[in-house]
Amino acid sequence: MSRNFLVVDPEEGIEVLKGLASTIRVKILKLLHVEGPMNGNEIAERLELPQSTVSTNIQILEGAGLIRTETQKARKGNQKICHSTFDEVLVMFKEDITPLHANTVEVAMPLGLYTSCQVSAPCGLCSSEGIIGLLDVPDTFLDPERMKAGLIWFTRGYVEYQFPNNAKLSQNKIDSIEVSLELSSEVPGTSADWPSDITLSVNGTEIGTWTSPGDFGDKRGVYTPSWWKLKGSQYGKLKGWRVTENGTYVDGLKISPVSLKDLDLENHHSIRLRIAVKEDAKHPGGLNIFGRGFGNYDQDIVLRLTTAR
Repeated sequence: MSRNFLVVDPEEGIEVLKGLASTIRVKILKLLHVEGPMNGNEIAERLELPQSTVSTNIQILEGAGLIRTETQKARKGNQKICHSTFDEVLVMFKEDITPLHANTVEVAMPLGLYTSCQVSAPCGLCSSEGIIGLLDVPDTFLDPERMKAGLIWFTRGYVEYQFPNNAKLSQNKIDSIEVSLELSSEVPGTSADWPSDITLSVNGTEIGTWTSPGDFGDKRGVYTPSWWKLKGSQYGKLKGWRVTENGTYVDGLKISPVSLKDLDLENHHSIRLRIAVKEDAKHPGGLNIFGRGFGNYDQDIVLRLTTAR
């Protein structure tokens, strides 16, 4: 399962909001999402609208990036085929970012706010109140209730998050990028001896792999709710990835030569963080990600940028 998501900050994505601010345009988007690509005449016929009205609204949607079009040859001349760009659009305000130090900014990302995903069963999500959707059904990762997730698990695949590149916005040179999150392997039940290779990527570049030793269930996690069964994953290891000009480190130990230069963050408006168990992993032992309300550390996925003073 692979789906595309768009997260919009109303202060920055006004064109997207304008594109959605029309019943006709919403109907066009829904039609393309459900039925697949269509040309303007087909859309007009299905929605019982004048072709000129559909054409005008297609231009607005295309300008907002909510659809993409391609020209194909038809019996008479050419026709423009419309494709839905995103499966889901989320509107949210970015949190104010308070510097830890004058040269440090930190963003905490809730587990459920991934912008792309592709997972295989066994898999699932839950909030501190209960299970979200259906267990072992990958499509559950599209459930809007995922926004409340405090625990995510899957066997293979990835979840990807889109962070703002605040250093670029402030035009500061980045000295290091750090990611902190609580992780464990995933096995039916639990097993302290169940290694899994967990790989992180930034903007499409793999920065390194950490091998989780197991799936921990010997005792209840400090923040894991009482309703969560004891035979399920209880907590993980709090791991910190750090990329500098000299390479990538996990908890201070160098694990790869990938450096800030390889990430080219100065030319990216956002920082896409992918957390994955790859198909060709040597130890494909699944993945648990613990967020607020679960595990031993009551935190989201934290990204920290340190800039030059």
